[in-house]
Amino acid sequence: MRIDLAGWTREATEMDHRAFLALFEEADRLGFDGVWFSEFHFHRPRIAYPSPHLLAAAIFARTERLRVGTSILVLPLHHPLLLAEEICQLDHQSGGRIDVGIGRGTAPETFATVGIPLQAARERFEAGFALLRQALATGSAASHEGPWSFGETPVGPRPVQHPHPPIHVAGSTPETLGFAVANALPLLFSLEPPEGRQLAVLRDLAPEETLRPLLARSSLSRYVVIGPNRDAAAGLLDPLLAGLEERRRHFARQQGRSPVTVDRETLLAERFLWGSPEDCTTAIRSLAARTGIGALRCVFNGNGCLGPDATLAAMRLFAREVLPALKSPPGS
Repeated sequence: MRIDLAGWTREATEMDHRAFLALFEEADRLGFDGVWFSEFHFHRPRIAYPSPHLLAAAIFARTERLRVGTSILVLPLHHPLLLAEEICQLDHQSGGRIDVGIGRGTAPETFATVGIPLQAARERFEAGFALLRQALATGSAASHEGPWSFGETPVGPRPVQHPHPPIHVAGSTPETLGFAVANALPLLFSLEPPEGRQLAVLRDLAPEETLRPLLARSSLSRYVVIGPNRDAAAGLLDPLLAGLEERRRHFARQQGRSPVTVDRETLLAERFLWGSPEDCTTAIRSLAARTGIGALRCVFNGNGCLGPDATLAAMRLFAREVLPALKSPPGS
């Protein structure tokens, strides 16, 4: 299973820039496969990294093998030909280490700020994807001739099924999940809602023989709480759960809605990997076998609830004890 990092978004990025980049230099040395960043524009209060591509360029300049992915680029905000050129440049600069994750986006204030009607998001997303995939399949946006506008379907030869760099899609609605199946796009499953609900929808949309190769290229996410033994990890859970609950309430207040309460046992079962290194190894193998999903995005920092020192300690323990076990056959 590919093992990536996630959780550095919005307020979680509030630290010295050099210290922030050092986290991913360390992740590269430790053997993690990749890291994923989201795109948030016009956030209040202001956040340090609204552009994941600018951040990716800085990380590529300081690492040797770590991949960087976008989870997600809000595709309706971009002209797909300009975006394709940017992605091709990053692909070249990094030696092929960029992963493209796209989504429709749902933040009304962002769309309002740039003058795009939110109700146009799906049309712009689907039309933008078609042109983006065509441009990435040819390796250059310059192959497109003449002007293009949203709502227009690109013409020309059908692109290769899995263009380089790879494109992923994020979403939880039946419409987006159906779009992923129809276009053979691997999915970036979220923590909220957890992938169980999305998998249930997918299994209603397509037969197992269609889903199996798609899921093998897809990625899910978990909060990871690891300690030298199970008791030590258990002692870390309650403070983190309290911090996550406060975070949920904070964003619910910002969005003018009531927070969704999830009981402790459901939270731990659906969104956490926790325990000793052996517990985490077993849980990851079980998760891969049960879902068929081929990549895991580990959130060691509780989406900003934990500081960099605690996060790095957990990453180092995981890299020392769990990563080698996952790369070896079970029982070896």
